[in-house]
Order: sequence, then structure tokens, then C-alpha cells
Amino acid sequence: MIELRYFAWLRERIGADREMISTDAATIADLIAELRGKSDAHDLVFSDLSSVRAAVDQELVDLDHPVQGAREIAFFPPMTGG
Repeated sequence: MIELRYFAWLRERIGADREMISTDAATIADLIAELRGKSDAHDLVFSDLSSVRAAVDQELVDLDHPVQGAREIAFFPPMTGG
């Protein structure tokens, strides 16, 4: 099982800050495609991938990063410096 965590507006639109899933997805992009079929809210959140970032076990990753072995995957909007 992998714990998914959602932050900021993703959490608000999905209606939960976390969920546990089991997946056969190979990459973050594959996982996102799977999640889009889960609900209308998930589909909306992941419809524009330019507005979503991912971290695997608290390390920022690209969408082609493998899912296998991950304990936690977090999704959040792009961050700005300041």
C-alpha cells in the first residue's frame, strides 16, 4: 500500500488530505492516469499536469519517476520562491 497525500487546492478539490492505495502503476504519470479514473474530483485535479508537482518519500520527482517501492507520494501545486 502507498499513502497518497494531497496539499493546498488539490486537497480541497479532492476532499481529503490523504488516501491509501494499491497500484500496479509503473511511474507517477501512470499513477495519475489511474487516479483520474477514480472520481470526477481526481480527474479535475489531474487534468492540467503543469499545475501539479509530485514527491516520492519527500523527494521532489518528475512524472516519469518509478512508483515501485514508494511508501508515500505527495501531490501539490508548484512552489514559488520568496
